[in-house]
Amino acid sequence: MGVGQRKIWMDPNEISEISNANSRQAVRKMIADGLIISKPAIGQARSRTRALHEAKRAGRHTGYGKRKGTAEARMSTEVLWMRRLRVLRRLLAKYRDSGKLDKHLYHSLYKLAKGNAFKHKRQLVEHVIKSKTEAQREKNLKEEAEARRLRNRAARERKAERAAAKREALLKGE
Repeated sequence: MGVGQRKIWMDPNEISEISNANSRQAVRKMIADGLIISKPAIGQARSRTRALHEAKRAGRHTGYGKRKGTAEARMSTEVLWMRRLRVLRRLLAKYRDSGKLDKHLYHSLYKLAKGNAFKHKRQLVEHVIKSKTEAQREKNLKEEAEARRLRNRAARERKAERAAAKREALLKGE
């Protein structure tokens, strides 16, 4: 039957008939009749393993006592760095392509990301928002200062014209 001794089952009700079998042919007939059968193979149940994996996904069974390798062996800092930098660079490229960043701000932020200035994506997004509002504020201040300069210049010119007109009037009056 192609299995070991412990996998053979003989019908206990037909023991006398089985013991009378004295040839291979007779044994084959009993196998065909179902008096002798091979027990089914027993596999290893995975239910406990699945339950353990589920618990590990939830963060259980991962304390110091369960760890074999170093922290670096378990999750390489190089891999973490590459993942983080790729996330940041993808975000910067997306913002640049969508027009949220001009090329100068993109380049400065790219260099900052390379220099480990941002811990995660959210921090980069907050920095982008802050730097854009700061740039807008500076632009507004510059425009206001320019407008103030133009107003003052116009006022000075008007004052100079009035003074010149007064001077002429005085000169004509003499």
